[in-house]
Amino acid sequence: MPVSARLRVAIEAVSGGARATTVTTPRGAITTPCFMPVGTRGAVRSIAGDDLDRLGAQVVLGNTYHLMLRPGVAVIERLGGLHRFTGWDGHLLTDSGGYQVFSLAPGGRVRCDDDGVTFTSTYDGSVHRVTPETAVDAQERLGADIQMALDVCPPLPSPPPVVRTAVERTLAWAVRARDAHRREDQALFGIVQGGNDPVLRAEAAERTAALGFTGFGIGGFSVGEDRAERVAALAATTTALPFDRPRYLMGVGDPAGLVEAVASGVDLFDCVLPTRLARHATILTAAGRLNLRNVVHVTDDSPLDPTCRCGVCARWSRAYLRHLFMVNEPTAPRLATLHNLAFILTLVEQIRSSIIDATFPDLRARTLAVWG
Repeated sequence: MPVSARLRVAIEAVSGGARATTVTTPRGAITTPCFMPVGTRGAVRSIAGDDLDRLGAQVVLGNTYHLMLRPGVAVIERLGGLHRFTGWDGHLLTDSGGYQVFSLAPGGRVRCDDDGVTFTSTYDGSVHRVTPETAVDAQERLGADIQMALDVCPPLPSPPPVVRTAVERTLAWAVRARDAHRREDQALFGIVQGGNDPVLRAEAAERTAALGFTGFGIGGFSVGEDRAERVAALAATTTALPFDRPRYLMGVGDPAGLVEAVASGVDLFDCVLPTRLARHATILTAAGRLNLRNVVHVTDDSPLDPTCRCGVCARWSRAYLRHLFMVNEPTAPRLATLHNLAFILTLVEQIRSSIIDATFPDLRARTLAVWG
């Protein structure tokens, strides 16, 4: 069956390797580069769907691992699918859960073989089995607009044989996922693995591209690798992928990582960084990270970021937000999350505009000067 979901890509501008595109799906249009907030369990931590509307988020990521365990795929399907269940009318992307299977199993209790993965739930210790086919079935029943094939994500550094095995299993599982996929209103992306080896990454990308997927995830980064190694391996990957299909770098969302990946031709991103930092009183600003718990902010009447146009910066001071964190007021992570997401989403808008008006190299240099 076709893995296309009537998904089309219009490339509007190119600046070196960077590109600005519009991805059209049965639900509507996604302009890229695009950052996707992570709604792991059906919600982005601390905020609600109407907050995401106001922030201008286009796509939200849901995590199949967590949703299949709590509340369960059958529950969500019975309640009308993930869009209706969460009240989010924008685009949804679900990952396969492969990364969480390997990273969250209590005590490392996970067994991977050529057929699939057996793992222990991080919630209650129950044992579960996932195969490429069951991962596709679960995501079809959840009903996201884009789903990801099951992959094997090795930690870095790993010995070359371990990375090679991950590549071969990911490719074999990609074929099975493609053949199992049935929903033509839902796109299926294959995933490229390969560690930090540019040669292996290029090989894996070419072989995944040959399978005819609508788009491609690039996995296995942001797991402990050196940034320079990532840049080289990422460039080898995107060069080998079709120019007219979306490229999605999984799990990377820091400002430096964003501009470097865009320069390599990546379109889509997701990362828990903005929300995770917010919960720990760390704020993203044009001048770099800011720790609100520092005593210097006790009487600081300035906004979190004087250059930011978000509602939090327009209304509240660093001193007030620090106070909320120090007294453990639940409002604090909510407001910090709203700001951090606004900062990243605005940065991505600026990246897109700079590609269109041919000033991306300058923006990239400015961003790396602060965040590199």
